[in-house]
Amino acid sequence: MNIVTQQTRKLSFEDMQLKKKIRYEQILNRLIKGKKTAKEIAVELFDLKLIPNAERNYTAPRLTELEKMGLVKAKDKKVCQYTGKKVAIYEITVDGISKYNSLRSQR
Repeated sequence: MNIVTQQTRKLSFEDMQLKKKIRYEQILNRLIKGKKTAKEIAVELFDLKLIPNAERNYTAPRLTELEKMGLVKAKDKKVCQYTGKKVAIYEITVDGISKYNSLRSQR
Protein backbone atom coordinates (compact mmCIF):
# COMPACT_ATOMS: atom_id res chain seq x y z
CA MET A 1 0.00 0.00 0.00
CA ASN A 2 1.20 3.47 -0.85
CA ILE A 3 2.54 5.55 2.07
CA VAL A 4 0.46 8.56 0.95
CA THR A 5 -2.80 6.61 1.06
CA GLN A 6 -1.85 5.18 4.46
CA GLN A 7 -1.33 8.70 5.75
CA THR A 8 -4.56 10.06 4.27
CA ARG A 9 -6.56 7.11 5.63
CA LYS A 10 -5.09 7.72 9.08
CA LEU A 11 -5.96 11.42 8.91
CA SER A 12 -9.51 10.60 7.80
CA PHE A 13 -9.92 8.10 10.62
CA GLU A 14 -8.65 10.58 13.21
CA ASP A 15 -11.00 13.28 11.85
CA MET A 16 -13.93 10.87 12.06
CA GLN A 17 -13.06 9.98 15.66
CA LEU A 18 -13.02 13.67 16.60
CA LYS A 19 -16.37 14.25 14.90
CA LYS A 20 -17.87 11.25 16.73
CA LYS A 21 -16.65 12.62 20.05
CA ILE A 22 -18.23 16.00 19.29
CA ARG A 23 -21.52 14.34 18.26
CA TYR A 24 -21.49 12.24 21.46
CA GLU A 25 -21.15 15.41 23.49
CA GLN A 26 -23.95 17.12 21.55
CA ILE A 27 -26.30 14.16 22.02
CA LEU A 28 -25.52 13.82 25.72
CA ASN A 29 -26.13 17.55 26.11
CA ARG A 30 -29.60 17.18 24.59
CA LEU A 31 -30.40 14.18 26.81
CA ILE A 32 -29.31 15.96 29.98
CA LYS A 33 -32.29 18.22 29.35
CA GLY A 34 -34.68 15.25 29.17
CA LYS A 35 -35.64 12.02 27.41
CA LYS A 36 -35.80 12.23 23.61
CA THR A 37 -35.98 10.17 20.44
CA ALA A 38 -33.23 10.10 17.79
CA LYS A 39 -35.33 12.33 15.53
CA GLU A 40 -36.10 14.84 18.31
CA ILE A 41 -32.37 15.12 19.05
CA ALA A 42 -31.63 15.57 15.34
CA VAL A 43 -34.24 18.33 15.06
CA GLU A 44 -32.77 20.13 18.08
CA LEU A 45 -29.21 19.85 16.72
CA PHE A 46 -30.40 21.14 13.35
CA ASP A 47 -32.20 24.07 15.01
CA LEU A 48 -28.93 24.85 16.81
CA LYS A 49 -27.15 24.72 13.42
CA LEU A 50 -24.90 21.87 14.59
CA ILE A 51 -25.91 19.52 11.75
CA PRO A 52 -26.86 20.34 8.14
CA ASN A 53 -30.38 18.85 8.29
CA ALA A 54 -32.75 17.21 10.75
CA GLU A 55 -32.22 13.67 9.44
CA ARG A 56 -32.19 11.14 12.30
CA ASN A 57 -29.20 9.39 10.69
CA TYR A 58 -27.00 12.05 12.27
CA THR A 59 -27.96 10.82 15.74
CA ALA A 60 -29.27 7.24 15.60
CA PRO A 61 -25.91 5.50 14.95
CA ARG A 62 -24.27 7.53 17.72
CA LEU A 63 -27.14 6.69 20.11
CA THR A 64 -26.58 2.99 19.38
CA GLU A 65 -22.87 3.40 20.16
CA LEU A 66 -23.60 5.41 23.31
CA GLU A 67 -26.05 2.73 24.42
CA LYS A 68 -23.42 0.00 23.92
CA MET A 69 -21.05 2.09 26.07
CA GLY A 70 -23.70 2.32 28.80
CA LEU A 71 -23.97 6.11 28.54
CA VAL A 72 -27.59 6.20 27.37
CA LYS A 73 -30.43 3.70 27.44
CA ALA A 74 -33.63 3.20 25.53
CA LYS A 75 -36.18 3.73 28.27
CA ASP A 76 -39.53 3.61 26.52
CA LYS A 77 -41.35 3.81 23.17
CA LYS A 78 -43.70 6.29 21.59
CA VAL A 79 -45.14 7.22 18.23
CA CYS A 80 -42.83 9.75 16.55
CA GLN A 81 -44.50 13.08 15.86
CA TYR A 82 -42.48 13.42 12.63
CA THR A 83 -42.76 9.95 11.09
CA GLY A 84 -45.77 8.36 12.76
CA LYS A 85 -43.64 5.27 13.53
CA LYS A 86 -43.10 3.72 16.93
CA VAL A 87 -39.61 4.71 18.11
CA ALA A 88 -37.37 4.41 21.16
CA ILE A 89 -37.06 7.17 23.74
CA TYR A 90 -33.53 7.55 25.12
CA GLU A 91 -32.33 8.84 28.44
CA ILE A 92 -28.86 9.56 29.73
CA THR A 93 -27.41 7.27 32.42
CA VAL A 94 -25.36 8.25 35.47
CA ASP A 95 -22.25 7.14 33.56
CA GLY A 96 -23.43 9.27 30.64
CA ILE A 97 -23.64 12.35 32.84
CA SER A 98 -20.09 11.70 34.08
CA LYS A 99 -18.82 11.20 30.53
CA TYR A 100 -20.58 14.36 29.35
CA ASN A 101 -18.95 16.39 32.13
CA SER A 102 -15.58 14.85 31.22
CA LEU A 103 -15.99 15.70 27.52
CA ARG A 104 -16.97 19.27 28.36
CA SER A 105 -13.96 19.77 30.62
CA GLN A 106 -11.62 18.56 27.84
CA ARG A 107 -12.75 21.37 25.52
